[in-house]
Amino acid sequence: MRISRQAALACHYLFDECVPPVIRDSRWFTWLPMKLLFGRHAETFRTFKDRAHGMSAREFRRVYEDLAAVHVQRPTDLTPGCIDAIVRNIVGSTVLDVGCGRGHLAGILSATHRVTGSDIVIPAGAADRHPRVRFVEESVERLTWGDCAFDTVVCTHTLEHVRDVARAVGELRRVAARRLIIVVPRQRPYRHTFDLHLSFFPLAAMLLAQFPVRPGLTGRVLHSIDGEWYYQEDRSESEPIPSEKPAESSSEIVA
Repeated sequence: MRISRQAALACHYLFDECVPPVIRDSRWFTWLPMKLLFGRHAETFRTFKDRAHGMSAREFRRVYEDLAAVHVQRPTDLTPGCIDAIVRNIVGSTVLDVGCGRGHLAGILSATHRVTGSDIVIPAGAADRHPRVRFVEESVERLTWGDCAFDTVVCTHTLEHVRDVARAVGELRRVAARRLIIVVPRQRPYRHTFDLHLSFFPLAAMLLAQFPVRPGLTGRVLHSIDGEWYYQEDRSESEPIPSEKPAESSSEIVA
Protein backbone atom coordinates (compact mmCIF):
# COMPACT_ATOMS: atom_id res chain seq x y z
CA MET A 1 0.00 0.00 0.00
CA ARG A 2 1.30 3.44 -0.91
CA ILE A 3 0.37 6.47 1.18
CA SER A 4 2.24 9.74 1.67
CA ARG A 5 3.64 10.66 5.06
CA GLN A 6 1.34 13.70 5.21
CA ALA A 7 -1.70 11.49 4.59
CA ALA A 8 -0.50 9.04 7.23
CA LEU A 9 -0.14 11.85 9.77
CA ALA A 10 -3.69 12.99 9.00
CA CYS A 11 -4.98 9.45 9.58
CA HIS A 12 -3.05 9.20 12.85
CA TYR A 13 -4.56 12.48 13.98
CA LEU A 14 -8.10 11.32 13.29
CA PHE A 15 -7.62 7.95 15.02
CA ASP A 16 -5.53 9.16 17.97
CA GLU A 17 -7.01 12.57 18.73
CA CYS A 18 -10.64 12.38 17.63
CA VAL A 19 -11.62 8.90 18.83
CA PRO A 20 -12.16 8.50 22.61
CA PRO A 21 -9.43 6.33 24.21
CA VAL A 22 -11.93 3.77 25.50
CA ILE A 23 -12.89 3.11 21.86
CA ARG A 24 -9.51 3.72 20.24
CA ASP A 25 -7.82 1.16 22.49
CA SER A 26 -10.38 -1.58 22.01
CA ARG A 27 -9.71 -4.68 19.94
CA TRP A 28 -13.02 -4.58 18.08
CA PHE A 29 -12.41 -1.02 16.82
CA THR A 30 -9.10 -1.83 15.12
CA TRP A 31 -9.84 -5.41 14.04
CA LEU A 32 -11.37 -4.65 10.62
CA PRO A 33 -8.91 -1.87 9.56
CA MET A 34 -5.95 -4.07 10.50
CA LYS A 35 -7.41 -7.02 8.65
CA LEU A 36 -7.92 -4.90 5.54
CA LEU A 37 -4.42 -3.40 5.73
CA PHE A 38 -2.34 -6.39 6.82
CA GLY A 39 -4.37 -9.48 5.91
CA ARG A 40 -3.01 -12.60 7.59
CA HIS A 41 -0.38 -10.50 9.37
CA ALA A 42 -2.99 -8.46 11.27
CA GLU A 43 -2.60 -10.51 14.44
CA THR A 44 1.17 -10.01 14.40
CA PHE A 45 0.69 -6.25 14.44
CA ARG A 46 -2.02 -6.49 17.09
CA THR A 47 0.05 -8.55 19.53
CA PHE A 48 3.55 -7.21 18.79
CA LYS A 49 3.70 -4.81 21.75
CA ASP A 50 2.86 -7.59 24.18
CA ARG A 51 5.40 -10.03 22.71
CA ALA A 52 8.32 -7.86 21.61
CA HIS A 53 10.20 -7.67 24.89
CA GLY A 54 10.17 -11.44 25.26
CA MET A 55 11.64 -12.10 21.82
CA SER A 56 15.22 -13.01 21.10
CA ALA A 57 17.22 -10.67 18.85
CA ARG A 58 16.77 -13.13 15.99
CA GLU A 59 12.99 -13.36 16.51
CA PHE A 60 12.71 -9.58 16.69
CA ARG A 61 14.59 -9.15 13.43
CA ARG A 62 12.51 -11.89 11.79
CA VAL A 63 9.31 -9.93 12.45
CA TYR A 64 10.65 -7.02 10.42
CA GLU A 65 11.78 -9.32 7.63
CA ASP A 66 8.42 -11.10 7.47
CA LEU A 67 6.36 -7.90 7.51
CA ALA A 68 8.41 -5.92 5.01
CA ALA A 69 5.96 -6.70 2.20
CA VAL A 70 2.91 -5.39 4.09
CA HIS A 71 4.43 -2.21 5.51
CA VAL A 72 3.40 1.04 3.85
CA GLN A 73 5.52 1.32 0.71
CA ARG A 74 7.02 4.79 0.52
CA PRO A 75 10.64 5.94 0.12
CA THR A 76 10.79 7.45 3.63
CA ASP A 77 8.73 8.22 6.72
CA LEU A 78 10.26 11.69 6.88
CA THR A 79 8.29 14.74 5.79
CA PRO A 80 9.90 17.26 3.42
CA GLY A 81 10.22 19.73 6.31
CA CYS A 82 12.20 17.27 8.42
CA ILE A 83 14.44 16.34 5.51
CA ASP A 84 15.21 20.00 4.86
CA ALA A 85 16.05 20.56 8.55
CA ILE A 86 18.37 17.55 8.62
CA VAL A 87 20.17 18.51 5.41
CA ARG A 88 20.72 22.06 6.71
CA ASN A 89 22.13 20.90 10.03
CA ILE A 90 24.63 18.22 9.06
CA VAL A 91 28.14 19.11 10.29
CA GLY A 92 31.43 17.59 9.24
CA SER A 93 32.14 15.21 6.38
CA THR A 94 31.07 11.83 7.79
CA VAL A 95 27.48 10.82 8.56
CA LEU A 96 25.91 7.71 10.05
CA ASP A 97 22.19 7.29 9.29
CA VAL A 98 20.92 4.81 11.89
CA GLY A 99 17.63 3.16 10.99
CA CYS A 100 18.13 4.18 7.38
CA GLY A 101 15.28 2.06 6.00
CA ARG A 102 15.26 2.12 2.21
CA GLY A 103 18.11 4.65 2.21
CA HIS A 104 16.19 7.71 0.97
CA LEU A 105 17.77 10.20 3.40
CA ALA A 106 21.18 8.54 3.21
CA GLY A 107 21.04 8.86 -0.56
CA ILE A 108 20.29 12.57 -0.35
CA LEU A 109 23.11 13.18 2.12
CA SER A 110 25.59 11.09 0.11
CA ALA A 111 25.68 13.77 -2.59
CA THR A 112 27.79 15.97 -0.30
CA HIS A 113 28.99 13.71 2.54
CA ARG A 114 30.50 10.28 3.20
CA VAL A 115 27.47 8.39 4.43
CA THR A 116 26.96 5.04 6.09
CA GLY A 117 23.43 3.71 6.45
CA SER A 118 22.63 1.09 9.07
CA ASP A 119 19.47 -0.78 9.99
CA ILE A 120 18.36 -4.05 11.51
CA VAL A 121 17.30 -5.12 8.01
CA ILE A 122 18.58 -3.49 4.80
CA PRO A 123 15.95 -3.87 2.04
CA ALA A 124 17.00 -5.54 -1.17
CA GLY A 125 18.03 -3.03 -3.81
CA ALA A 126 19.00 -0.24 -1.41
CA ALA A 127 22.67 -0.40 -2.41
CA ASP A 128 21.77 -0.32 -6.11
CA ARG A 129 19.52 2.72 -5.66
CA HIS A 130 22.11 4.58 -3.58
CA PRO A 131 25.58 3.45 -4.73
CA ARG A 132 27.40 6.20 -2.82
CA VAL A 133 26.07 4.93 0.54
CA ARG A 134 27.75 2.16 2.50
CA PHE A 135 25.02 -0.04 4.03
CA VAL A 136 25.50 -2.17 7.15
CA GLU A 137 23.01 -4.37 8.99
CA GLU A 138 23.18 -3.81 12.74
CA SER A 139 21.00 -2.93 15.73
CA VAL A 140 20.92 0.60 17.12
CA GLU A 141 21.21 -1.00 20.57
CA ARG A 142 24.62 -2.45 19.65
CA LEU A 143 26.42 -0.32 17.06
CA THR A 144 29.66 -1.75 15.71
CA TRP A 145 31.53 1.56 15.37
CA GLY A 146 34.18 3.06 17.62
CA ASP A 147 33.69 6.08 19.85
CA CYS A 148 33.19 9.37 17.97
CA ALA A 149 33.36 7.54 14.64
CA PHE A 150 31.13 10.00 12.73
CA ASP A 151 30.88 13.78 12.72
CA THR A 152 27.07 13.66 12.57
CA VAL A 153 24.80 10.80 13.56
CA VAL A 154 21.19 10.86 12.34
CA CYS A 155 18.48 8.57 13.65
CA THR A 156 14.97 9.10 12.29
CA HIS A 157 11.78 7.13 12.95
CA THR A 158 13.76 4.48 14.81
CA LEU A 159 13.71 5.06 18.58
CA GLU A 160 9.98 4.33 18.66
CA HIS A 161 10.80 0.82 17.41
CA VAL A 162 13.58 -0.21 19.80
CA ARG A 163 13.14 -2.27 22.95
CA ASP A 164 15.80 -0.52 25.06
CA VAL A 165 15.64 3.20 24.29
CA ALA A 166 18.21 4.15 26.94
CA ARG A 167 20.77 1.76 25.49
CA ALA A 168 20.07 2.96 21.96
CA VAL A 169 20.52 6.60 22.99
CA GLY A 170 23.79 5.71 24.70
CA GLU A 171 25.07 4.08 21.52
CA LEU A 172 24.01 6.99 19.32
CA ARG A 173 25.74 9.45 21.62
CA ARG A 174 28.85 7.30 21.81
CA VAL A 175 29.51 7.22 18.05
CA ALA A 176 28.61 10.90 17.41
CA ALA A 177 31.68 13.12 17.50
CA ARG A 178 29.99 16.49 16.99
CA ARG A 179 26.22 16.36 16.41
CA LEU A 180 23.31 13.99 16.97
CA ILE A 181 19.98 14.49 15.18
CA ILE A 182 16.84 12.57 16.16
CA VAL A 183 13.37 12.55 14.57
CA VAL A 184 10.45 10.67 16.13
CA PRO A 185 6.69 10.90 15.58
CA ARG A 186 4.49 12.83 18.02
CA GLN A 187 2.26 9.84 18.62
CA ARG A 188 0.01 8.96 21.54
CA PRO A 189 0.44 5.51 23.09
CA TYR A 190 -2.30 3.00 22.37
CA ARG A 191 -2.38 -0.76 22.72
CA HIS A 192 -3.31 -1.33 19.08
CA THR A 193 -1.51 0.83 16.52
CA PHE A 194 -0.97 0.39 12.79
CA ASP A 195 2.78 0.04 13.17
CA LEU A 196 5.43 -1.78 15.20
CA HIS A 197 6.08 1.07 17.63
CA LEU A 198 7.01 0.26 21.21
CA SER A 199 7.72 3.75 22.58
CA PHE A 200 5.69 6.92 22.20
CA PHE A 201 6.58 10.60 22.56
CA PRO A 202 3.43 12.75 22.49
CA LEU A 203 5.02 15.42 24.73
CA ALA A 204 8.37 17.19 24.47
CA ALA A 205 9.23 16.21 28.04
CA MET A 206 8.82 12.52 27.21
CA LEU A 207 11.46 12.75 24.49
CA LEU A 208 13.83 14.97 26.49
CA ALA A 209 13.69 12.45 29.33
CA GLN A 210 15.48 9.99 27.04
CA PHE A 211 18.37 12.45 26.58
CA PRO A 212 19.55 13.44 30.09
CA VAL A 213 22.06 16.27 30.23
CA ARG A 214 25.61 14.97 30.22
CA PRO A 215 29.14 16.44 30.34
CA GLY A 216 30.36 17.70 27.00
CA LEU A 217 27.01 18.89 25.64
CA THR A 218 27.30 22.41 24.25
CA GLY A 219 23.61 22.84 23.44
CA ARG A 220 20.47 21.08 22.36
CA VAL A 221 17.32 22.02 20.48
CA LEU A 222 13.87 20.47 20.21
CA HIS A 223 11.34 21.59 17.59
CA SER A 224 8.05 20.31 16.22
CA ILE A 225 8.24 20.05 12.43
CA ASP A 226 5.29 18.81 10.37
CA GLY A 227 3.86 16.99 13.38
CA GLU A 228 7.17 15.27 14.22
CA TRP A 229 9.73 15.94 16.94
CA TYR A 230 13.12 17.13 15.69
CA TYR A 231 15.83 16.92 18.38
CA GLN A 232 19.44 18.00 17.98
CA GLU A 233 22.36 18.04 20.40
CA ASP A 234 26.00 19.07 20.01
CA ARG A 235 29.09 17.92 21.86
CA SER A 236 32.38 19.70 22.22
CA GLU A 237 35.06 18.00 20.14
CA SER A 238 37.56 18.55 22.97
CA GLU A 239 35.43 16.71 25.54
CA PRO A 240 35.87 13.00 26.29
CA ILE A 241 33.04 10.53 25.76
CA PRO A 242 30.27 11.62 28.17
CA SER A 243 29.97 9.59 31.35
CA GLU A 244 26.70 8.28 32.77
CA LYS A 245 26.69 11.00 35.45
CA PRO A 246 24.46 13.95 34.39
CA ALA A 247 25.87 17.44 34.27
CA GLU A 248 24.41 20.05 36.61
CA SER A 249 23.49 22.54 33.91
CA SER A 250 23.21 22.96 30.17
CA SER A 251 21.80 25.17 27.47
CA GLU A 252 18.44 24.03 26.16
CA ILE A 253 15.90 25.41 23.70
CA VAL A 254 12.47 23.89 23.32
CA ALA A 255 10.15 25.32 20.68
